Amino acid sequence: MEFKVANPEALPDAAKWLIDNAGDKRVFVFQAPMGAGKTTFIKEICDFLNVEDSTSSPTFSIVNEYSSAQGPIYHFDFYRLKNEQEAFDLGYEEYFYSDNYCFIEWPEKIPNLIPEDAAIVQIEVADDQSRTIKLK
Repeated sequence: MEFKVANPEALPDAAKWLIDNAGDKRVFVFQAPMGAGKTTFIKEICDFLNVEDSTSSPTFSIVNEYSSAQGPIYHFDFYRLKNEQEAFDLGYEEYFYSDNYCFIEWPEKIPNLIPEDAAIVQIEVADDQSRTIKLK
């Protein structure tokens, strides 16, 4: 299933669509090229989930934790990981299997650690403004 995003103003609708169509999934992996808008889209999803904190890219911290009415929400950016052992050192299992929302950027850095039932979110760039978001 997919959602066409014509411009950034449509991202809140895309965030609602994603959560509404993900069922009971709590772990989401975002696949997209650098600069496609993964972090921006995750921010919109967090807004939809009523995150109380300011959201930002966890590029240097690897994981950010946000407060929400549903409990903690975890946002990962594994871009800087050198190997999967670094994810083990971070204690990734406690996050991924907590039944809390986990949003993962750069999942290809930890391919063997992604839960089998994770939602796959692909962002395809059409042009400067528009994107196609696919949920698998």
